[in-house]
Amino acid sequence: MPDVTVKSIDDMEAIYGGLARRARAELGVTAWGMQVFTLPPDWDGYPNHSHGSEAFDPNQEEVYIPLSGAATLVADGSEFELRPGTMVRVGPDQLRQILPGPDGIRFVAIGGSPGAFTPGAWTELGADPPSPPAG
Repeated sequence: MPDVTVKSIDDMEAIYGGLARRARAELGVTAWGMQVFTLPPDWDGYPNHSHGSEAFDPNQEEVYIPLSGAATLVADGSEFELRPGTMVRVGPDQLRQILPGPDGIRFVAIGGSPGAFTPGAWTELGADPPSPPAG
């Protein structure tokens, strides 16, 4: 039997009245944190927070991957557009808030502690890619 887990986002366990889905647990991921957020249009309830040493889930950098809709990420007074086709990384100590646009936003949030993962050399910028599999 293949070691593969497939699950529809809408079938994943919802928390906060459906604002978040427990994607990491539903897929059995153990190497990083991952949730799916679905924020309603123009909602202002997403907390301005960080994942610094005092956070409930400390020392995590996050990457946001928008799936649908759009939002603005606010960090230290700077604004960054979140829309499908873009990804954003935020450091652990950086305060951040996500403000959904008029259509709301659905995005994947991936988190992990810096240094806990050892990337393959081929994934570094400018590195030679691995040889394609013989076939």
